[in-house]
Amino acid sequence: MRWSNLNSILIIALSILLQALGYGQTSNVAPVLTATGDQIYCPGSAIKIVTDMTIVDPDDTGVNAIYIQISSGYVIGSDILILTGTHPGIVGSWNTVTGTLSLIGTAGQPTYTALIAAIKDVTFSNNSTNPTGTRSFSITIGQANYLPSLGHYYQYISNVGVTWTDAFNLAQASTYYGLQGYLATITSSAEAQLCGVQSTGTGWIGGSDAQQEGVWKWVCGPENGTIFWNGQSSGSTPNFAFWNNGEPNNLGGAENYAHITAPGVGITGSWNDLSNTGDSSGNYQPKGYVVEYGGMPNDPILHISTSTTLTIPSITTNATATACQGQTATIQATSNTGTVYWYAASSGGTSIGTGDHFTTPPLNVPTNFYAVAHSNSCPDNTRTSITVNVISTPVISSNTPYYMCDKDQKAIDVTATSGTVSWYNSTTSTIVIGTGLHFIVPNIHSSTIFYAEANDSGCLSVRTPVQVIVYPLPIAVEEDYDICNGVVLTLSAGNPNMTYQWSTGATSQSINTTGLSNYSVLITSAAPQNCSNTKQFNINIHQAPVISSVIINDLTVVINTTQMGTFEYSMDGINYQDSNLFQVIEGGLYTCYVRDIIGCGMDHSNIAVLSYPEYFTPNGDGFNDTWAVKGISDYPAARTAIYDRFGKLITVLQHSNFSWDGTYNGKPLPATDYWFVVKLNDALAEIKGHFAIKR
Repeated sequence: MRWSNLNSILIIALSILLQALGYGQTSNVAPVLTATGDQIYCPGSAIKIVTDMTIVDPDDTGVNAIYIQISSGYVIGSDILILTGTHPGIVGSWNTVTGTLSLIGTAGQPTYTALIAAIKDVTFSNNSTNPTGTRSFSITIGQANYLPSLGHYYQYISNVGVTWTDAFNLAQASTYYGLQGYLATITSSAEAQLCGVQSTGTGWIGGSDAQQEGVWKWVCGPENGTIFWNGQSSGSTPNFAFWNNGEPNNLGGAENYAHITAPGVGITGSWNDLSNTGDSSGNYQPKGYVVEYGGMPNDPILHISTSTTLTIPSITTNATATACQGQTATIQATSNTGTVYWYAASSGGTSIGTGDHFTTPPLNVPTNFYAVAHSNSCPDNTRTSITVNVISTPVISSNTPYYMCDKDQKAIDVTATSGTVSWYNSTTSTIVIGTGLHFIVPNIHSSTIFYAEANDSGCLSVRTPVQVIVYPLPIAVEEDYDICNGVVLTLSAGNPNMTYQWSTGATSQSINTTGLSNYSVLITSAAPQNCSNTKQFNINIHQAPVISSVIINDLTVVINTTQMGTFEYSMDGINYQDSNLFQVIEGGLYTCYVRDIIGCGMDHSNIAVLSYPEYFTPNGDGFNDTWAVKGISDYPAARTAIYDRFGKLITVLQHSNFSWDGTYNGKPLPATDYWFVVKLNDALAEIKGHFAIKR
């Protein structure tokens, strides 16, 4: 068995034995303490902490001492409790560290009657100029600190060098008027204040991560098993923790127990982690432990403590506001007395409003208003200043109007004293068409007014009109002309009294064509408009047609010209068509015509159209036994030469003999293809073709 465990057992056994011998807690009925006197405290005054007090004890007439502690809200150095009046046999002892006034008998045990009279003469005061918050006062017959908000008691037990395990067992063996003790489990800032800052010593509390490293739990009391921290110094709490800077750090790998840090080491009243024994000396040597009473199963209901509260009227929250120049603003404040009065000055004057919200009059400059936590008992409470900032209304300036030519893009500008600028199409439109000091005017064709508005933190300027005057462009309708080659045409820019710049370099209003197919002129209106537009002229020059050839294929005729153009074609000089392809009904003499569509000349050519069969069958049946060119009899000088496929001349047909029977030297020629060349006369071109013999 380890010596520390044996020591714990001996201490617990000794405690039980002392109680059995009458040296511990007695079985006397505990007294019942009742105090009234929740009041308003006016700064700078002194006030008694109770308006009435009773102590009822059926089996005792007095007690050695009464302890009155500022159990919440205590400000060391500013708050003080004093016993006033004359109370023979009772003296008041003030402890600045714990915020406790002890009423102690000096000549034997004081009676309850004398103690009640003394309690009624205990006054509270605060020496600061502007105290705030509330103060709770616990009045108890025991030396344990009492926390009214929780109803628990806390007692620091000095025991230098005690281990956490021994402290745990000793606390478990302790009772206070029948309440079960345990190492303190601190779950709120009020408990941390009472057990740490307002405690006379430092030592162990009931937290440990021995079960699982980094998972800190309360291991005793009503909170047994509750996790209050995860991780080391950079960890987090799911509820409440009050570790010192850099703690817990698990220094040495075995610091598994929570300890209230020694005074002067980091944050006052905060925690650090230690091993079970801590250091043998210095700041990290355990000096004792904190026992908590209350909240355990089967604990008796005690009234050995009572409490009162003083509330210092104060503004607990407030919010400033911003107003646009010439407009109102709403400011807010709340108080711990429930009612807020508003003033226009830091002192004096009458209230200008009440309630958590106050709407100011229209403001032009930053203005202070003052909120007071109202209390009839404290007419001169401190006034809290709340400033309403005022934003000057933005002002927009512009060099309106602006001028532009139709179809141009123009940048228009404004200046603003503050804020950002948005552009609109009207004074009421909500659609923003542009932002910034510069606005590119869209493609507009008529004079238009745009509106600029500056916004500085919600404060709007007047929408300022910016006029854009649009000048029309010179009229410039494109013109197309068809002319015959060599014809001179006069082109006019129109738009008199303007300036002109022709593509030829001319600067007159009109020019004559020089044989080009395209001309243009830049027309510029007179100042101040100076708007320019370009007029285009497209010249289509027609040439006189010339027939280059006529292609005849049986009854199909194609007329070709030496140049391209817009021509019409005819085979009789009367009926014309756009196509140069004709299909004649029969062979014969024809005249081909071609003319320009606008009358820029014409040409003609005489042709002969001959037709011939594609094949013949010289088999003596009297049908299709010979081959001849149709219509050739009309040409007395005509000659038709027939060749075989190898170019051998077979026969020549003339006016006296214009058909062929398919023989050569009286012998039939084989069925195959043959070629022919027709020469009608010296003025007409040769006609060539081919045909076949079928047998």
